[in-house]
Amino acid sequence: MQTLVLTLHIIVCVCLIVLVLLQAGKERMGVIFGGGSSSVFGSSGAGGMLVKLTTFMAVLFILTSLSYNIITSSRSDDKSTILDVQLEETAPAKDPAPAASTAPQAPVDDKAAVDPLDQTSGKK
Repeated sequence: MQTLVLTLHIIVCVCLIVLVLLQAGKERMGVIFGGGSSSVFGSSGAGGMLVKLTTFMAVLFILTSLSYNIITSSRSDDKSTILDVQLEETAPAKDPAPAASTAPQAPVDDKAAVDPLDQTSGKK
């Protein structure tokens, strides 16, 4: 049933696009006020038939859209969705032992470490 509705929906979409593209556009503002009604199909043009078919296809488009939505939402599967997924708590990573440094370390001398901004150093 789902495939049938989807196939019908695609056919209706294509027909609706073709019907909209077949309709004549309005050339000037005078057409809105009743002027300039010359066409190949007469004063009313082919608008009557095309408008009715377009309206019918638009209604059919809405019906197939709604029915496809109802069919797919009422179907319950055992498939997991993103809403069903539970997050797993991961343990914090342990700090690995610090890697041995290959650069030589400068010797630390407590006497040589004098703060140059300290005003009281050297005075007693």
